[in-house]
Amino acid sequence: MKWISSLIAFAAVQTAFAAPVELAKRAAVTDVATVGYATLNGGTTGGSGGTTTTVTTLAALTSAVAGNAKKTVIISGTITGSTSVKVGSNTSVIGKKDLVPLVGVGFRVLNVENVIIRNVKVSKVLASAGDAIAVQASKQVWVDHVDLSSDKTHGKDFYDGLLDVTHGCTGVTITNSKLSEHYKASLVGHSNNNGAQDKAITVTYSGNYFTNINSRTPSLRFGTGHLFNNFFENNGDGINTRKGAQVLVENNVWSGAKRALYATDGGFAVATGNDFGGLTNEAPAGNFTKAPYTYSLLATTAVKASVTSSAGQTLEF
Repeated sequence: MKWISSLIAFAAVQTAFAAPVELAKRAAVTDVATVGYATLNGGTTGGSGGTTTTVTTLAALTSAVAGNAKKTVIISGTITGSTSVKVGSNTSVIGKKDLVPLVGVGFRVLNVENVIIRNVKVSKVLASAGDAIAVQASKQVWVDHVDLSSDKTHGKDFYDGLLDVTHGCTGVTITNSKLSEHYKASLVGHSNNNGAQDKAITVTYSGNYFTNINSRTPSLRFGTGHLFNNFFENNGDGINTRKGAQVLVENNVWSGAKRALYATDGGFAVATGNDFGGLTNEAPAGNFTKAPYTYSLLATTAVKASVTSSAGQTLEF
């Protein structure tokens, strides 16, 4: 039986040296947020415990996600249009893996709470329709394993943002997502004149893949942001902390970027354990040194492989 002992020992070694990931690729529609600001204030459970509906058309999707009753909505099939679908409170929106993306159709999370958006693939939402995903004046929102993109063959204002968090949102977590081929990726904080509302913003970014983005990877105004274990590749800009924002930046990796981390108009950052890819931290030191929740940091040397293999629409339900 020596071969069995050897096999067990080999498996143990493989397990010990395997790079950890935040979430397994096998998932359940009842999953709740387990990392970041979305875990605070009672957590973020979405539609867990409510009804489950599968939709295949834009009309059915729009109807299914409306209202505040607990519900899980599963998207199956290609949906096209030019609009932003408003998502109600206590809702989980789940996309099936390997589908053609929602083309021209985004999501708007406005004045609601307890929303989960997972495993959806959204592309080419025109600026006239809004962002690919817009989170506005809402609380307890988890965005996980989404794939958001457009193209850079049009002007920078042809599309709007890929994933914007504005108007005083709190308890937002963005994990394991891919943002690519776009001019303005992720804006936190509505405008330079909205500080009274946006200073309340709390947002976590973890395990995300920003690639071939021109700017806003992300850009944060006024609020508080925690970014750890993200991978930034071939982007024209870096993390921009602005207008008094306090940002904690841990164990992230940059490759082929023009800037990594910098401040404008009085933003601040605390940066530890990062691989800036030959660049430097240009932001003045802030006072946000410890996140108010528990989390595990992946070693910086393991971030690229982990993120590129798992970020985006990679879950199976």
